[in-house]
Amino acid sequence: MNPINVKGTHDILFADAPYYQYVRNIFSEVASLYGYSYIEPPTLEYTDVFIHSTGESSDIVRKEMYTFDDKGGRSVTMRPEFTAGVIRAMVSNKLYATHDLPLKAYYFGPAYRYERPQLGRYRQFIQAGIEAVGADSAFLDAEAVLFAVSALGIMGFKGLKVKVNSLGGKESRAAYRAALTDFFKDKIDDMCEDCHTRLELNPLRILDCKVPHDQEIAKGAPTLDKYLTEEDKARFEKILFYLNQMNVSYEVDTSLVRGLDYYGGLVFEVHGSTSKGEDLGALLGGGHYDGLLSQFGGPEDIDHGVGFAMGVERLIALLKDQGLELPESDIDCYLMPMGEDTFEACFVLAQDLRMAGFKVDMPYKAAKLGSYFKKAEKRGAKVALIAGENELKNDSIQVKNLATQEQREVKLSELLRTLDDLLSEDEPEHHCGCGGHHHEDGHCCCEDDHHHEEGQQCCCHHHEE
Repeated sequence: MNPINVKGTHDILFADAPYYQYVRNIFSEVASLYGYSYIEPPTLEYTDVFIHSTGESSDIVRKEMYTFDDKGGRSVTMRPEFTAGVIRAMVSNKLYATHDLPLKAYYFGPAYRYERPQLGRYRQFIQAGIEAVGADSAFLDAEAVLFAVSALGIMGFKGLKVKVNSLGGKESRAAYRAALTDFFKDKIDDMCEDCHTRLELNPLRILDCKVPHDQEIAKGAPTLDKYLTEEDKARFEKILFYLNQMNVSYEVDTSLVRGLDYYGGLVFEVHGSTSKGEDLGALLGGGHYDGLLSQFGGPEDIDHGVGFAMGVERLIALLKDQGLELPESDIDCYLMPMGEDTFEACFVLAQDLRMAGFKVDMPYKAAKLGSYFKKAEKRGAKVALIAGENELKNDSIQVKNLATQEQREVKLSELLRTLDDLLSEDEPEHHCGCGGHHHEDGHCCCEDDHHHEEGQQCCCHHHEE
């Protein structure tokens, strides 16, 4: 057997894992700030879930889905994107009847598309995104843009620019489709086969064609803003007003349509740039949609939503390109048993320290002290704990600060406090589960216990309760 992975897939190895965790942690924290809850629909859905929601004219449905019949003869599909599955889950579980509206959900997980693999793009990839469903509000549309810009900014992207457009409501889009059909009908013979199909199914998709020759032809097409109703224009202007109030840098791009048929109203992309001002392209995209909830049997009176999605591999590739360096999973302490007779006591001590909230590792067979220190350095340990027979007989242990090389003997009864002090000195900027990495003064953001029930301990072990 040749142990290679399937074309278009990739292994997330030890050195890459911290980047995925970095993106996920920040995205989750920003989601919490905006009042979003985590949701995860199944990877496998009935094919109709994607055909009826994503749209038959989209490239995803026509060319990119992994679809097959199961043993019962039912057509099923590996999800190519999350929105359809999230909406289906909201309806299946009647979340609109048991939760306040809008339903605000975020997700982070694998999706599958049969497309040409390239840098940062795979056939199995991690997608992160949000959906806010059940309310029709320009505030909610603008908030989705603010969420996107905030998350990317905290991740470290500079020079972000938002591109926005309005596809309008059904009346506006119908008038625009008619104008596009009239424009392209005499030019379609010189365009790609995909555009022939797009003209039949949805001429707006032609504006999203990636063939350079076709893009040049499309530059002469009428723009959608000329066909917006007064109501659609007013809604779009309101969203832009809110973005101006929040000092969001944006530009109106009348050619922006996005690649999925369910969008209507606001559509947007967030673009990044290098330190030299070079455009990195779209880091994420999304927009407003109507009609998805009712397609799955949900109520029509709340059938509105807005969301966005981003490919995590592409983000990570660009973050690395801009110089973000994250170490492999580091540890707080490396425990060094000196002699076979100390292993059992060290094994117990390691577990006690882990339960106290410290990241601890140890060897599982005896070696020389120099070898232990090499392992500690490789693991990024901050403290070495050296356990000899004499120390353990005296209920003590040698504690060495690997940054300063200072070493002293500490009673086991004082070890937790000693480690707490040492690690607090090493890490003035804390990374606790409730978002403490935003604080540089050593202050835990949950000191008011707003994340905790009364009497429950703080989630960051560096702080006293």
